[in-house]
Amino acid sequence: MILDDIVEKRKEQLQREKDNIEPQDMKEMALNSKNKNHGFKEALKKSGLSVISEVKKASPSKGVIAEDFRPVETAIAYEDAGAAAISCLTEEHYFKGGSKYFADIRAKVNIPMLRKDFIFDEYQIYEAKVLGADAILLIAAILSEEKIKEFYDLAKSLDLDCLVEVHNEEELKKVQEQNAREITIEDRAVKDGDILTIDYSGSVDGVKFEGGTAEDQTLVIGSGAFIPGFEEQLVGKNLNETADINVTFPEEYHAPDLAGKDAVFTVTVKAIKEKELPELDDEFAAEVSEFETLEDYKADIKEQIRARKKEEAKTERENKIVDAAVEAATMDIPEAMIEEQVQQMTDEFAQRLSYQGLSMEQYLMFSGMDAQKFADDLKPQAVKRIETRLVLEAIAKAEDITASEEDFKAELEKMAGMYQMETEQLEKIIQGAQKDQMMDDIAVQKAVDFLVSEAK
Repeated sequence: MILDDIVEKRKEQLQREKDNIEPQDMKEMALNSKNKNHGFKEALKKSGLSVISEVKKASPSKGVIAEDFRPVETAIAYEDAGAAAISCLTEEHYFKGGSKYFADIRAKVNIPMLRKDFIFDEYQIYEAKVLGADAILLIAAILSEEKIKEFYDLAKSLDLDCLVEVHNEEELKKVQEQNAREITIEDRAVKDGDILTIDYSGSVDGVKFEGGTAEDQTLVIGSGAFIPGFEEQLVGKNLNETADINVTFPEEYHAPDLAGKDAVFTVTVKAIKEKELPELDDEFAAEVSEFETLEDYKADIKEQIRARKKEEAKTERENKIVDAAVEAATMDIPEAMIEEQVQQMTDEFAQRLSYQGLSMEQYLMFSGMDAQKFADDLKPQAVKRIETRLVLEAIAKAEDITASEEDFKAELEKMAGMYQMETEQLEKIIQGAQKDQMMDDIAVQKAVDFLVSEAK
């Protein structure tokens, strides 16, 4: 299956990320992060259709779908178009994504961001927090019910929302499991499916071995998390009971000195819990989503896919038309202008990083770059930005395209809704040169709209 192949390739990428930043360092960075949640869940609950717009260079089925990939510009366009949130792929092999793209976008947009990836390791969740994500994607098809719950709890502890990708009824049940309550049991013995808290001490030939002792260990009976035979022997044991569990380590066990050896674990059952599942009904849908009925929840999954594809197609078409206009133009851009643009983009990026509690030094470490490499990577984007702006300004001038006060008011209303401010309050702030710049930006966007209309 392609999903299995993606996960295998993602494991290779993850190892490179861990080689760059040790897991403990990543965890500490996440726990100390000042990044605040931009309200991902709340953004999707607003009235009307809430669109999560996706920034994606490639897909396994279609290959590269954006040859001239401009993730930041695309994301800004999504934000300007009224997207509720932005999804950015960080899988490198099949989707040609990366953490750098995510961090670049995070530093430029104000709406919530979803880190869309194939998450199977807690490192990726800590990493998402450091990158400034507001939400992560958990794919039911590649995670067990236990892992979904574990990752969900970890994400919530880091103030990250979770979007669970569900493709069928079976996966929807995993979301049901994720939202189950744990009930403490005191009046019966352990049974399959119970969640235990145990202490254990293991020995081989009467000698304790390294890693064989633990306290307050959580174990789900039937999960297969422990060596074969361990969990099964705990069934029927009672609360506070201590028992000897006899097992044999597999021949292929990762520790050679234990492989194939008989062992005895002395286990104490300290707590027994069971899951109480919510009904898969309208009440459930209202709890885990913004919808009042289960059917509406299911329909929304399909509608979001349709709307996302439509928005992606619109943005892709605009980019192609604008690119064609830029390619047809001839201009000589002074090197000083390019350097100024690069510096401006660098300063903007650093400032936005600071809002996320991340320094430029931390970002460079995370991305594996130095300052010069960062500037060099920005240069093509800077040139492209200058060329595009000059061409669109020239078109606006030639076609007498200007921004009206009505256009300005409409843009203010959009911004006011985004920042949860009164339009009048925002208008008092945006005056003088700032207003002039905003009017110019509106005119440039109208020039884009003009080009698209002419290309029909």
